[in-house]
Amino acid sequence: MGTGWLKKRLELEKLMGVDALFRKPGVSAELRKLEEEVRNCTRCRLHEGRTQGVFACGSPHAALMFIGEAPGRDEDAQGIPFVGRAGKLLDQMILAMGLQREEVYITNIIKSRPPNNREPRADEVEACFPYLERQIELIQPQIICTLGRPATNALLSTNRSMGEMRGKWHFYRGIAVLPTYHSAYLLRSPGQKGKAWQDLKKLIVALAEGPPQAPGLF
Repeated sequence: MGTGWLKKRLELEKLMGVDALFRKPGVSAELRKLEEEVRNCTRCRLHEGRTQGVFACGSPHAALMFIGEAPGRDEDAQGIPFVGRAGKLLDQMILAMGLQREEVYITNIIKSRPPNNREPRADEVEACFPYLERQIELIQPQIICTLGRPATNALLSTNRSMGEMRGKWHFYRGIAVLPTYHSAYLLRSPGQKGKAWQDLKKLIVALAEGPPQAPGLF
């Protein structure tokens, strides 16, 4: 889809009275400042075993934000989210939607790799969550796609299973959220790729026609 997609979004926002180029004049600088905080963070004990904090990648003007669980070995080494095998599959999923990786924004709930890639603990999520909150505030995405149960549960403050949550619209502070399977899970369970594609098609429609609105919003 290339840069035309971004240009179309900016034109639409300007028509609606929300010109992204002007409403976020310092967002890149703020994101760089936040990234520096993440790379030097010692809020939880995960910093003791990491190589580096893993902040995010993508466009500060992205309409779509992907949120995963935590960095793995490759991400910890390179300092970029989703660059291993699961990252390559996510890239393919994004391309299948007609987008480029550079047009979306990708991050994780946790910014430091847990030992042996274990699931993040509640205290680690609590310590790191303010960084994600600030990222969402700065990016102001129209849509968030959470990847996997830990990311979905952390963002939406729930303990429900992915079977209950995926493919259905939820809301985080008025922003439409669509949970789907993590690409690492899809590598282990390729039979679920069809369900994930159904979720991606919902994202495609929402990006083209506008996301669903939270109850009570106009």
